[in-house]
Amino acid sequence: MTINAYLHKLSKLHRHSQQVILDNQQHGGYLACPTMPDYQFSWFRDGAFVAYALTLDGIYNMVPHRAGMSGQWDSAMKFHQWCARIINDRADALERTISRAALGQPLVLADTLNARYQTEGAAGPADWPEFQLDGPGLWVWSLAKYVEVCRVKPLPADWECAVSLVTRYLTAVWRSPCYDCWEERGDDVHISTLAAIYAGLGAAQRLIPALSVEATRADIRTFILEHGLTPTGELAKSVGLDMVDANLLLAALPDDGLLAPDDPLMIRTVARIERDLLVEGHGVHRHTADTYYGGGAWILLGLWLAWHKTQTGDFAGARKLVAWAEAHADAEGNLPEQVCDVMLDGTYYDVWVQQRGEIANPLVWSHAKYLLVQHALRGA
Repeated sequence: MTINAYLHKLSKLHRHSQQVILDNQQHGGYLACPTMPDYQFSWFRDGAFVAYALTLDGIYNMVPHRAGMSGQWDSAMKFHQWCARIINDRADALERTISRAALGQPLVLADTLNARYQTEGAAGPADWPEFQLDGPGLWVWSLAKYVEVCRVKPLPADWECAVSLVTRYLTAVWRSPCYDCWEERGDDVHISTLAAIYAGLGAAQRLIPALSVEATRADIRTFILEHGLTPTGELAKSVGLDMVDANLLLAALPDDGLLAPDDPLMIRTVARIERDLLVEGHGVHRHTADTYYGGGAWILLGLWLAWHKTQTGDFAGARKLVAWAEAHADAEGNLPEQVCDVMLDGTYYDVWVQQRGEIANPLVWSHAKYLLVQHALRGA
């Protein structure tokens, strides 16, 4: 393949990724996947990464918008407005949760934030592992980048209210077991979730300097170092587990992350992720116990590892993972959630297909990760 053909291929997939994301925004929220019924909702977590990717992509690759601004920035703004509205609408319930936590009383799940919502803002059906704490933390982290890049000043009153409320909520409940970002193991405390909260609290203080979060961030860091490591010194998937999860890449988020990309603890963690979960010539599995659709290699995780490699200067390694992801785009340019050419336990693949249909495609989060890596590789 010539260089020009390669660049054309990248450009085509880049443009299609922009379009997939923009086409799947409704009322401000982003559908996780338009073709899978269980994914026709908007998550704080997924949407936070999508909005973050659009914020950066809009700097150099502006999609024209009738208002004369970047189409990506307009889309991200609508998502942040959507999140703020949902959080503010839940203010009474979240205040009850904060009060119960202060009294040492157990959580009432009806008074917590849901993980997924219908795009008009209604909570998703109740038969879902809804209690997840990474999403609101990641929303604040994503919002801070949008505010920085788009020079939003002063912070809109409703955004400030939502940031302040969700900061107090996360400060009150961060120790609580919840479902992880894969919506599994609801009785555990997950290190990636704590890292998301840590980043969100740091971003909240940048947005509203009067907030006092440093003590909580210090407590989270201490808790992770005391309870969140494997016996061999990597970040653990969850407290008490001697295994890693690819979602631990979240510990090195830019700006307010728990660890710098070159921190020795992060280096050890990524090395084990690559040893246990990266298949040479393929992508990245979620964790070694994964059986969802047979435990295939996830496009978004391959791209996430590529994004991390750009932060450590390994641009060749990043491009290798990007090429793998590009090779799994379908004829229209859609990137799926995962691929089944390498599976941890293929006996589960047909079970999941029968239960939920084919693997989600396109997965909007996968396309967002593609935009993030392309931004990071720009000029490299």
